[in-house]
Amino acid sequence: MFFTYKAIKNNKRVTAKLEADSEESVLKHLRENDYFPISIKKSTMSLSLIEKILNKVSFSDIVDFTRQLAIMLNAGLTLVDALDIIQKQIRKPTLQGMVSDINKQIKAGVSFSTVLKNYPSYFPNLYISLVKSGEASGKLSDILLRLAENLEREREFRGKLKGALVYPIVVVSAMIIVMFIMITFVVPRMLSLYKDFNIELPLNTKILLAVSTFSSSYWPIIVIVVAITLVSLRTYFKSAIGRKLLDVSLLKVPFINNIVKMAALVDSTRTLSILIGSGVSILDALDIVIETTNNLVYKESFSEVYSKIEKGQSLGNALSAESIFPPILVQMAIVGENTGHLDETLLRLSKYFEFESESAIKAMTTLIEPAVLILLGIGVAFLVLSVITPIYQLTTSFQ
Repeated sequence: MFFTYKAIKNNKRVTAKLEADSEESVLKHLRENDYFPISIKKSTMSLSLIEKILNKVSFSDIVDFTRQLAIMLNAGLTLVDALDIIQKQIRKPTLQGMVSDINKQIKAGVSFSTVLKNYPSYFPNLYISLVKSGEASGKLSDILLRLAENLEREREFRGKLKGALVYPIVVVSAMIIVMFIMITFVVPRMLSLYKDFNIELPLNTKILLAVSTFSSSYWPIIVIVVAITLVSLRTYFKSAIGRKLLDVSLLKVPFINNIVKMAALVDSTRTLSILIGSGVSILDALDIVIETTNNLVYKESFSEVYSKIEKGQSLGNALSAESIFPPILVQMAIVGENTGHLDETLLRLSKYFEFESESAIKAMTTLIEPAVLILLGIGVAFLVLSVITPIYQLTTSFQ
């Protein structure tokens, strides 16, 4: 939810919006950033549900915003002028309102990195830390260019992964729905004809008849149970225990485990490379990697690495103690530390892992497509044979 607050900072009155869970969270944010709060009110949203979905600020919107801002700053425009131009070009109301609010606060004297903290859903700690580093070094335009390139690679990787998964998900979902409709509403009418004839039904037909009779009698209950199960599983996998179980399980599934591993390594090495190259300390960089890593298994491993480095170990030695990290990462980290080019070494590693992840996605796609077709064929064959075999027996008995 969004809150509108009025506060004073550096003897200037600031009015802005902040996305937070409660008024206490807003108040905490203001105090941590040296604001003197005047008032905090919950922002009312008049948009309908459909409008909210259509106007939601997406990851792709943030990528485009970052690229446009980087290009304009590199062309010599000031941050305020660049935001003015971007704001006029935006057609999505939610995004336009966010950029307008950011621009307004910057004009009031608030730093860019501080303003971005008001929108944690759109600008993660990595983004904010890099912007803060760019402001401190006076190289904000260069930092934003590197950040835009990083976000674009991430968007491209997400697109490839989604593209690989869309086909099997759509086909399997459609197959399940069609099979359910056939078994529940069509098959019982067809099989009811066999009751008038004194013939022994094959085993597969008996199984189909039992399933279809049960499904046609209790289909509303089945739909409700399936819906409740899906919602329960989604809730469970969002919990800490459920997420850990899911992440551990994914790392053990053939083909999928390679994609999960490579995706985690691509993100972490690229993030470390950008942060270290921007002047962020190794511990601060690892802290951000821990926060931005989605897989809990890798998150825990990076936390262990953080603790070891904090005690004085090198990055390479700390990584070698965790079995989840491949030998090439450990060796290249040691080489990077010894040569003093850790950021460049990690960037090359991220490109290597990106290539490996693309190979893993292609391998999974190559396997999934025939597997889905075989599964579809088996389902259709069972249904057709179960219905047609008794007809063949009936015609044979009449002859």
